Amino acid sequence: MKRKNLIILFFIALISLSSTISLSYHLVKRVYDGDTILIETGEKVRYLGIDAPEIGGQGEKSEFMAIASRDFNFQLVGNTRVRLEFDKEKRDRYGRILAYVYLENGDMVNALLVKRGFARVMIKRPNIKYFSLLLNDQREAMAKKNGIWRRDSKKLEKYYLGSSKSYRFHRPGCPFAKKILPHNFVSFKDSREAFWEGFSPCKQCRP
Repeated sequence: MKRKNLIILFFIALISLSSTISLSYHLVKRVYDGDTILIETGEKVRYLGIDAPEIGGQGEKSEFMAIASRDFNFQLVGNTRVRLEFDKEKRDRYGRILAYVYLENGDMVNALLVKRGFARVMIKRPNIKYFSLLLNDQREAMAKKNGIWRRDSKKLEKYYLGSSKSYRFHRPGCPFAKKILPHNFVSFKDSREAFWEGFSPCKQCRP
């Protein structure tokens, strides 16, 4: 009876694991930037838990380290095979696959980009499986002034406001800052402190 129960538990665990981890590898056909790739199935994959600098389009200027981020990502995954691991959500609102991407040697590409300073931590609930790991890598990159962290943060405001629910921080006058509920409210003396805690900047007010 005990053996039967163990077998049942084993298969339950196996089914649960297979829902989050893909055992197959996919050939990377294109690298768009530091956090988005195209695999052989014709689908785009957006790296979970991180945000790389944006490459400008239609005359817009690229963000600091954006090209370097894309190039490093290409060095890691360009024309190679990668394995995908999922979190709670498997796709974003644009239909892209959301995943932690692994090289054949077992290294997580998301973490490598953060550790080298080519991307920041960007958490979006409920996908928080590797928040602690990625935050530790970011703090290491910040301490060493790797990549994007070699440029000192400009203090544009006297303080910044964050939400512990969204893990975003804002300028005090941002409309989104005014919607933060009291029990989610967090205050930071500067943007570096917010990044150190794993918060990412609001896309609208750009703190």
